[in-house]
Amino acid sequence: MKRVNPFVAKVTLFSVLCLGLSLPAAASSPERLGAVPQMGFNNWNSTHCRDEFNEQMIRGIADKIVSLGLRDAGYRYVNVDDCWANWQRDKNGKLQANPKRFPSGMKALADYIHSRGFKFGVYSSAGTSTCEPLQENRGFPGGLGHEKEDAASFAAWGVDYLKYDNCNNQKIAALQRYTAMADALRATGRPIFFSVCEWGENKPWLWAGKPPVDAQSWRTTGDISDNYASMLKVFKQNVVLDRYARPGHWNDPDMLEVGNGGMTDVEYRSHFSLWSIMASPLLIGTDLRKIKPAALDILLNKEVIAVDQDLLGVQGHQVRDASGIHVIVKPLKDGSRAVVVFNETDNAQDVSVTPAEIGLKAGRYETRDLWLHSDHAGDGSIAVKLQPHASAMYRIRGA
Repeated sequence: MKRVNPFVAKVTLFSVLCLGLSLPAAASSPERLGAVPQMGFNNWNSTHCRDEFNEQMIRGIADKIVSLGLRDAGYRYVNVDDCWANWQRDKNGKLQANPKRFPSGMKALADYIHSRGFKFGVYSSAGTSTCEPLQENRGFPGGLGHEKEDAASFAAWGVDYLKYDNCNNQKIAALQRYTAMADALRATGRPIFFSVCEWGENKPWLWAGKPPVDAQSWRTTGDISDNYASMLKVFKQNVVLDRYARPGHWNDPDMLEVGNGGMTDVEYRSHFSLWSIMASPLLIGTDLRKIKPAALDILLNKEVIAVDQDLLGVQGHQVRDASGIHVIVKPLKDGSRAVVVFNETDNAQDVSVTPAEIGLKAGRYETRDLWLHSDHAGDGSIAVKLQPHASAMYRIRGA
């Protein structure tokens, strides 16, 4: 998809992380739509609009999520991206599945996805057409002006998730376009996770998580690419927006690239740690039919996933950004704190983090390394040597 560079605003949340104040109890019914960041799979980063993207591939991916243990680790959505639709609506103005890619139709695919224990997601755009111009420089049908018909179709098919993009928007105000679809989704009576993919130009973190849109997540950045520079840029744009995230409403720095081959395993671990500490959506973007063991191990790290999925629903706050070292702290529902220490530079660095910087009072603490799966007791301070582009992630609780 074609994206634009977002505006980035610096924000702070010292009241929670530095002063140790509690958050409102509103934080946390696991049954609430979007109570925790969404986890699952989206095909775009691995297949884009290539011919291999079809119903056989998506069914096979669902089976792989089960057999690889990813469903048990919490990955619940199986989402199809752009290019699933036919070029034209039917004579009644309704969306149709592409008969070559999805000959059985979207209802049959949703039924299969549900039978495997997943929720099913689709893609559209808040414009006259979607972002992928494959025929005569035009995309597939968009939702602009067809919100009620499309939402009714999604509900009838059994859709659980809508990723709603921003291409070909005819310069109509974003709030107007996204409100129209939000209202249409609610009117169906079916709980459908609404993922606003507005790219950041209009600062969706300021309006997308409130009525009248009240979306469950919104993009804060342009598209991620499978390279370290892109991942680092997206991280920096998203990490400063922590004050806008809360249960049911999440900042979205785009899908995971873990396993796609453009970064090292060290960089992919940093990618996964940073997205988890930021309470970001964890949407797998690699082809699980051929994933390598090292990438799978990253995606299966349940201790790191638990930080992302913590029911307190706080995005980690960056307490240090200096000399290429980032320290991000996230309070957790049980009173412990997760900490990521990240070295963005091309040189190894010895890093020390004091208990005060983490927001800890003087005392004894148990520190758990979430990648080495090891524990040690102490005052809560951290001392670690980080290789280039590496990170370390910890969970610290009172001894």
